[in-house]
Amino acid sequence: MFGQFSPATPEIMLLILLCVILIVDLFVEDERRAATFWLTIASLVITAWSVIASVPDGRTLLFDGSYVSDGLSQVLKLGVIGTVGVGFLYSRDYLRQTGLMKGEYYLLGLFGLLGMMIMISANSLLTMYLGLETLSLSLYALVAFDRNSAESAESAMKYFVLGAIASGSLLYGISWVYGMTGSLQFDHIAAAVEADDINNMPLLFGMAFMIVGIAFKFGAVPFHMWLPDVYQGARTPVTLYIASAPKLAALALILRVLVDGLGDLHLAWQGMIMVVAVLSLIVGNVVAIAQTNIKRMLGYSAIAHVGFILLAVFTGTEEGYAAALFYTLTYVVMAAGAFGIVILLSREGFEAENLVDFKGLNTRSPWFALMMLFFMFGMAGVPPWVGFFAKLNVISVVLDAGFPILAIIMVLASVVGAFYYLRVIWHMYFDSAEDRSVFQANLDTKVVLSLNGVAVLVLGIIPGWLLTVCINVMRTVN
Repeated sequence: MFGQFSPATPEIMLLILLCVILIVDLFVEDERRAATFWLTIASLVITAWSVIASVPDGRTLLFDGSYVSDGLSQVLKLGVIGTVGVGFLYSRDYLRQTGLMKGEYYLLGLFGLLGMMIMISANSLLTMYLGLETLSLSLYALVAFDRNSAESAESAMKYFVLGAIASGSLLYGISWVYGMTGSLQFDHIAAAVEADDINNMPLLFGMAFMIVGIAFKFGAVPFHMWLPDVYQGARTPVTLYIASAPKLAALALILRVLVDGLGDLHLAWQGMIMVVAVLSLIVGNVVAIAQTNIKRMLGYSAIAHVGFILLAVFTGTEEGYAAALFYTLTYVVMAAGAFGIVILLSREGFEAENLVDFKGLNTRSPWFALMMLFFMFGMAGVPPWVGFFAKLNVISVVLDAGFPILAIIMVLASVVGAFYYLRVIWHMYFDSAEDRSVFQANLDTKVVLSLNGVAVLVLGIIPGWLLTVCINVMRTVN
């Protein structure tokens, strides 16, 4: 459709559709805001079709090498598009009931999606940074989306200030890498590092600052300060958005920068990633035990899961990168479903944010209590749910890389983490219900949420096909 720019068709199409929705929404009255929702869903379907239709024969570079289209970009783009679409669907009834059914939510979400897609296909530090800032600015505005909530405004300000510091750190690191290698493109940076004719010390200095920025975007310890507060302060649909699709973009960030660009410095960045990963595992799981707010609990849980992802990357092997991709994809499925249940339980004047709000859920809705059990068992790593296979896969690649101590730490951290997941299940099945209200979600929302829960179990029973896809995809990455 776009000739020589056909590999970039998804981003071009999404931007065009964004402009269309922006104009149409100006003429849509509040009581007919569902039109904006359906236009948004149609735009996501068209964008996903563009991704599928523009699959290249191999690794393709565009825009003077600043944009790359390969197997990794295709899988991650489909992942973020699907996750954003599911998040919009889960959020529709909540936004309508709370009077927040505004076009800004969908437009900011689509702009964030555009930033994620640019990050995923970036083959240059500059392109990566532009995509990252497009995503970040959209997220800052989304967190403050509810203008009447002081808590949301406080969270957005905290997120903005800390995010600006992290972006500055990343940009500072980029300047050092550019100064030492003379290029912003990952393949040129890799060639300069491989030639070994540059001073590694300034290069390592810049790399350290870049890892700080990457760790912040992942929400890894000790750069996690924003994550629990933002998860709690933002409206639950926004929390769902932040907790899911951006994790895939953050994985693309670390793979493009550290694998494509600085892969030959693996021994240098390996230690930094290991420290951040182990701290994330320990802090995330231990602090989550003390939380009574389920959004904060899932926030610290996300930090712990990031530890697993980073330890898979830490190995520096193709199998490790594939394990990180598999883990991130499956985590996003589970996180989207868990926050979908929280949204389902919420309504006008009531936010199902506390663990006690799940008391007796089995007596109110045995089916959705079962779905929440699937999500909690999956995150805890209980077989046969997919979380078990994802964790086992990471532990296996870490053992194969020769780090048994790290494998033991992961097992122990998983045991600790199981406590707070099982606590949610206890409330649902063994405590008396304090709230007997009826769910007001549409049938399509309930169907998709049910399919989401079943997918967590099915992917755990037959995980081989997805893992094969991840392994094949990573072979296309330099």
